[in-house]
Amino acid sequence: MKGIVGTKLGMTQVFDAETGAVTPVTVIEAGPCPVVRVKTVESDGYEAVQVAYGKVAEDRVTKPRLGQLGKAGPHRKIVEFRGPSELTEGETVTVEAFEPGERIKVSGIGIGKGFAGTIKRHNFKSGPKSHGSHNIRAPGSVGASATPARVRKGIRGPGRMGGKRVTQVGVTVHDVDAERNLLLVKGAVPGPRNGVVEIREDKNRGGA
Repeated sequence: MKGIVGTKLGMTQVFDAETGAVTPVTVIEAGPCPVVRVKTVESDGYEAVQVAYGKVAEDRVTKPRLGQLGKAGPHRKIVEFRGPSELTEGETVTVEAFEPGERIKVSGIGIGKGFAGTIKRHNFKSGPKSHGSHNIRAPGSVGASATPARVRKGIRGPGRMGGKRVTQVGVTVHDVDAERNLLLVKGAVPGPRNGVVEIREDKNRGGA
């Protein structure tokens, strides 16, 4: 499994000099991420690689976390990428691990929208807006009165929207800037500006 951690800087546009085509891209400052630990089936029961991201001062990290980071030094986050890998402890993962046209998937904490109704949160249809209707944006019936005489679990209703982990699959790498540790990916990815995202190779999809 190939993966790296980065910060979403925002979106911009890239113009093709020959065709003039405009491509919306998300700019991600990714890595460098030192490899903290390589897990194997023999020692841990599964294969995975742990990488560190976001170098910080030593007093910003707890002693247990500092011991876990080892020679990588104090970092803000440790992320685990499951799957077989050829990396070894002490190596550093950079954006050069990816190439333009490669399919990836990006995970991050989506932007929180606060409390929202069913129309915005679950794409419910609105009620009639004429003839004295009082059910324009109301959710409608949520259960019967006699049986089961309660609202069943899992009924879609109003509540907190967003702010959860989201994975965008089928994203394509548009360009790689190794000098500035930048990944340009086509389209939008989850999370707010300056939010931390995880980039993995998308093995379930073919090449671009």
